[in-house]
Amino acid sequence: MRVIDCEITITTATGRRTGLYRLATTLTDHRTHPAAELITLYHQRWEIETAYLEIKSTTLGGRVLRARTPSGIAQEVYALLVAYQVLRLAMADATATRPGIDPDRASFTTALHTARDLVIQAAGVIADTVIDLVGTIGRRVLADLMPDRRIRTRPRVVKRAISKYNAKGTIDRTSYKATISIDILSAPEP
Repeated sequence: MRVIDCEITITTATGRRTGLYRLATTLTDHRTHPAAELITLYHQRWEIETAYLEIKSTTLGGRVLRARTPSGIAQEVYALLVAYQVLRLAMADATATRPGIDPDRASFTTALHTARDLVIQAAGVIADTVIDLVGTIGRRVLADLMPDRRIRTRPRVVKRAISKYNAKGTIDRTSYKATISIDILSAPEP
């Protein structure tokens, strides 16, 4: 186990906020995985939140799983994860054809709706002799790229009440340009 202590300062037009952070990781080789590089990836943790949202809200439409048996639930979850991964691969292949485009700009909703349309229309069910890595899904994703994702500058809060308790007051949803500076406080291991 490796522990990295650091101080992260986020500067926006509204001010500066500094916090101490501790990252515990199993990536123990400091030469292969420098502390600054691992801490820089810290903001990517939000991507898993986006993935959960895409599966729960976009793919399932907020519905619960339909299966009523443990094996049926397992089958449904595997099917969701396989479909999610196939769409993500199509999106990654499409964005890889354009240098400098972050795969995060590809719209999962566009990819999902295009895939559903193709299945409903039974379009392209006979494979061509030429493999098209971008395909219809990729072309639509590239035609409908989202803007660059903003850097998360605020801690997570409850946006709406889902219990008998009140949600945290008004939420500042303004997207601020942010500069992040990182100071590693723990020395690398010998």
